Amino acid sequence: MRPIFKVFLTFGLFLTVLAASQVQATVPRDVTIDNGGVLLKGKFYVCEGLGPFPTVIILHGMPGNDTDVLGLGNKLSEAGLNTLTFNYSGTYQSQGQMNMENAQKDIQAAFDFLHRQENIATYKIDAARILLGGDCFGGGMAMAYAASHPEISSVFSVAGNDHGEFLREYIRNPEMKKMIDDMFAAVAAPAGPVRFAPGALPKEIAEAGIDKLNPIFDLRKSAPTLAQKDILLIGGWNDRQVTIEQFVLPFYRALEKEKANNVKIVIFQDGHDFKNSRAELAVTLIEWLKTILEKKS
Repeated sequence: MRPIFKVFLTFGLFLTVLAASQVQATVPRDVTIDNGGVLLKGKFYVCEGLGPFPTVIILHGMPGNDTDVLGLGNKLSEAGLNTLTFNYSGTYQSQGQMNMENAQKDIQAAFDFLHRQENIATYKIDAARILLGGDCFGGGMAMAYAASHPEISSVFSVAGNDHGEFLREYIRNPEMKKMIDDMFAAVAAPAGPVRFAPGALPKEIAEAGIDKLNPIFDLRKSAPTLAQKDILLIGGWNDRQVTIEQFVLPFYRALEKEKANNVKIVIFQDGHDFKNSRAELAVTLIEWLKTILEKKS
């Protein structure tokens, strides 16, 4: 593709997404995902038209919310990509308890949901074209899931946490430890929306020993299994939580060391919530997703 044509194509895509943001937002459908008897509550942003449509699973941060992820459900569905979000076990109205292992089972349940024949018909799903990614905690969970599932050939992460490095910093940095402990206490039930499983809090994981952490959650250790996949990493220069220097770039370098050839990294001049660049973020993600889908077709 000629460079000048690519510039016009990208600019045209940006205008499409920007125009879509000026019209009435897509009204998502409430869905219930069965994770082995634990019922998860979610939202399905269904594309208009006959379909079937590719479908993107976007994972929430921690604790997330009970609607959209960075407004991406609306933007993606308006661009022809069905989008499924859900609340993890033990968060908001979803049943069960929250920990990283349960979050991995939740992701599997979401894939199973998208492959059920009745849901394929109802939501106009192209079951051969399902993609995965997430924001913050969800970005790390998406990478961990991809690392343990060879059938996942592409994955994206928006300000995604490397939970291995996060816990190492938690252990060595008393100031961060206090901040994180206070944050988890604030979101914990009954006052907050999260019902943590025993042993799920950072202080409990640290006390048990970080060596007992499942290696899939330590993204740098997972780099050899992730290196052959198509990966998009998005970060913010002003992000003080998942910093470029400590989390995003070292993971990128680990992938590079493993000779990863299909990794794209995009950094915005913005903070952790991307509040000033969400239209551009959506354009970047949609362009990457459609490139991946073209490769799959």
